[in-house]
Formats: sequence, C-alpha cells, structure tokens
Amino acid sequence: MSNTDDDSPAESPEDSFVQGVDEDEPRISFYGGRGMSAFPIAFFIVWAIFQTALWRVSSEGGLIVGILIGLIAGMFFVRGDWASYANTIFEGMTQPVAVTAIVAWIWAGMFAQLLQDGGFVGGLVWLAEITGISGALFPAVTFVLAALFTTGIGTGYGATVAFVTLFFPAGLLLGANPVLTFGAILSGAIFGDNLAPVSDTTIVSAVTQDSDIGGVVASRFKYVLIAAVVAFVGYLVAGSSMAGLDIGMNATAILAEESETIGLVHVISMAVVIGTAVAGRHIVEAISWGIVTAIVANLALGLMSVGEIVTFNAPPDAPAAEPLSALPVLTIVDDPDSVGVTGSLLAGASGFFELAILVLLIIAAAQIMIRGGAFDAILEWSIDNLATNVRNAELTMVGSAALINAIITINTAAEIAIGPYIAKIGERFNLNGYRRANILDGQTAALGYIFPWSGGVLAGYSEMQGLPATYDWLEQGMLVTPIDVVPFVFQGWVLVAVFVVAAITGFGREYVTDRESSGVARV
Repeated sequence: MSNTDDDSPAESPEDSFVQGVDEDEPRISFYGGRGMSAFPIAFFIVWAIFQTALWRVSSEGGLIVGILIGLIAGMFFVRGDWASYANTIFEGMTQPVAVTAIVAWIWAGMFAQLLQDGGFVGGLVWLAEITGISGALFPAVTFVLAALFTTGIGTGYGATVAFVTLFFPAGLLLGANPVLTFGAILSGAIFGDNLAPVSDTTIVSAVTQDSDIGGVVASRFKYVLIAAVVAFVGYLVAGSSMAGLDIGMNATAILAEESETIGLVHVISMAVVIGTAVAGRHIVEAISWGIVTAIVANLALGLMSVGEIVTFNAPPDAPAAEPLSALPVLTIVDDPDSVGVTGSLLAGASGFFELAILVLLIIAAAQIMIRGGAFDAILEWSIDNLATNVRNAELTMVGSAALINAIITINTAAEIAIGPYIAKIGERFNLNGYRRANILDGQTAALGYIFPWSGGVLAGYSEMQGLPATYDWLEQGMLVTPIDVVPFVFQGWVLVAVFVVAAITGFGREYVTDRESSGVARV
C-alpha cells in the first residue's frame, strides 16, 4: 500500500466492504427480522466453541463444515427470492480484504519455509546457546523480536506464520513453554500490526477517522508501549513459572544436532524484507525480495539444492522425461502415487489452502449479516442506548469494536466494517480523529489474534501443524491448540484493558479543539 501525495479523493477501504450499510444498496429480508441475518455467523461461532473449546478438535476442515452448514441453514430464513442471499455470498467472498490476508499468508509461508529448510532454526538455537537465553527467557525475547519484525513489515499474519515456523521449534528445544511461546508470537504480531505505519489496520483506522497516518501512529505510542511493558514482564514471570515440555529424548544431543551457525545467514533475508517494507514497497514485493534472497543464500552456501526448492516428480512414460532427466528440478519416479510437484515453495504455500477457504466463507457470512441489517441493528442500539456521555461513548466504541472482531475474524475487515460507526459515535462528542482511530485499531489489532477462530490464531496454528513432518523429534502432542493460547496473548488482553481504563479515566482523551489532523492520508 502507498499513500497519495495529492488531496484528491481516493477510494478508501471502507468503500469495498461497508457498502452493505449504504441505504441505497439492496438488502436481504429475513423471517424473524434483521437479527436473523446474523444466524450463519452465530451458528459458526457456536460450532467453533464446541469444536475447539469443548471437544478440543482444532481442525480447519471442521470449521469449514461449520460455516457451510450455517450458510446453508441461513438460506431457509430468507423471505422471497434466495438469489440475493446467494449473490451476497459471492460478494463477501470477493472482498479485497479477505484476498489480501490470504496472499500475505501464502507469500509469508513460502518465505518462512525457505528459511526453515535453510537451517535458520538451527542458527537461532546456536545463538540462544551462546548468549545464554534459557527456555524461561525465550518467550519474552520472542515477543520483542516478533514485535520488531511485525512493525517493520506491517503484516501481523505474515509475521505469525514466519515466527511459528522458525521460533516455535527453537523454543521447544530450549525448554520454553510452548503455550507461552505461541502467545508471545501472537502478542508481537499485535504490537506491530497496531503500530506499523504500513500496516493495513493502521491505515484503515486513520482513513475511516479522517486522520493522517503519521499523527495516528505518533499518538498511539503511549497505549501500545504501556501494554508492551506489561506483556513483557508477564512473559518473564510466566516463563519462569511455566515449565517447557519433556521432549522424551536427549535434549542435549538434539540441541547439538540442530545447532548450526550458518543458518543465521537468513538474518539477511529477514532484514531485506523489513528494509524493503519500511522503504514503502508493497508487502508482496518486500516478501518476494526476501524469498529471492533466501533462495540465493541457500543455493550459494549449499544449504539447499534446486530440487529441494521445487521438484517435478514425473512418471517414466512422460514424453519429455528421459531427455530432460538431467535437470535438477526433474525426478523420474516409478510409484504413481509419487507423481506431482514437491519442494519448499509448494510446502510453504499449500499449508494455507484450507484456511483460505475458511476465511472467504466467514467474510461471506459477515456480508450477509451486513446486507440483512443485523449489523446495523446492533450498532444503532448501542449508539442510542449506551453512548449517553463521553465516557460511555468511548466504552461503547471499545465494546462495539470488540464485538465485531468476534464476528468478523479478519481484523482489517472488522475494522473497515465498524469504522464509520466509531466515527459517528466519536463525532457526536467531538472526539479527535486520532483518539477514535486509536480506540478502533486497539481492539481490532488485539482481538484479531485472540479468539480461537480468528485469522491470526488460525494462521499460526495452520503453520504449526506442519512442524511434526519437518522435525523427527517434534510430536503432535507438543503443538498448542487455539483455545489453549487464549489467556496467554498478553499484549492483546492488556491493550484492550488499557483502552477500557483510558475510556473510564480520560487518559489520552483528545477533542477536536485540542488538535486538528494535518491531513488525511488515503490508501
């Protein structure tokens, strides 16, 4: 994303998602009133709670079934022609915000897989050993590094994928508690997603509140840093009291085997991604340069072969099999089941296919809720009944943003949907655009990495499920389920608490007369 230098109007993100709240747009009529349009998403949330919390089944496939059943069942509550309902499903699934998240996951997955296969985890283990970073300290260090990395690249989802791939197994080897380590990764993603000037949530929060991005970022430091200090101390204390797993083997031998100094060369790959993103390049471009750098480093240093990056497994009777069999990317296989394409690039991307389908279906269900009026009904009620004074108005803003993030699990999409209502409430009490943007982004950045069905958590868990196939010593039972990590995403919970306290006490509250935005930076 980039900002325009002129003041001419440009299409803002809310134009693509919140079009459903426009009175001129067609709506879907439901038996039972507007509230019934929330049935598909409500059914999915109940399904997700039973599956993940009560039955401890952390399956993305199961969640896909849940949202599909909710969407199909919701159709029976529609008044009149079902075509408008069906068309809204397609409309939701084509929203740019959903596609943006999926692209970030896929690119970050390929990048992280190249670093993993290139020995970066071994480099981290070696560095931790020589610097004396123990398992108790590892979650706190991971939180800081994930926060810095996410702030640099601007995508918390991408950072979560990379850090789960690289830091989670390193933490297990060093004796860190796996739940704390996953929580620390998610907390670092929250920090950067909330603060990075190039983050989608930062940009959207500024645009929807008619504020300049620079001013918004400068004004939110106090909230983010308070939460970060508390979270860091929390990981230090919890790391000392929560033991790691017994991996059931000789940990010293495994550490020695995994420890490889050369793997740290990929610090350069990560620096390339951060530097390119900070320079204002699109995140896809930034990660692409990181992928190129990682491939060059792996090949130049002999960490990987070309065939390990991508290989075509062809049958012997393929027309060009024999003449081209000397190519490093072609392998002749006799087993029909082995025919196909393998390698780091495919492995890194393919882990997110189920998650991509799930996210698209969730956004479709959210769009039905918007088109059917349940979204409007909830927010209109909160505006009329809760926002009675400035303190209650800010608490309503915090609560409504939190509620929408529980429903729309992609934080950028949730922010776009709720943004106009936050503006409406804040303007009624003359609250400054910076204050409104900070309240909005604080909740969306935090809660997008807390709920078990949220995009950030599922992205990390999806990547985590592939780790046992990569490391012989890493067993399925060592993984962390989305429900387990909920209490340990310290940055998220503390950030929400900071804004609740700020609303009650008036800490950081600014009115329009206190400071004017210098200009609105459009996407």
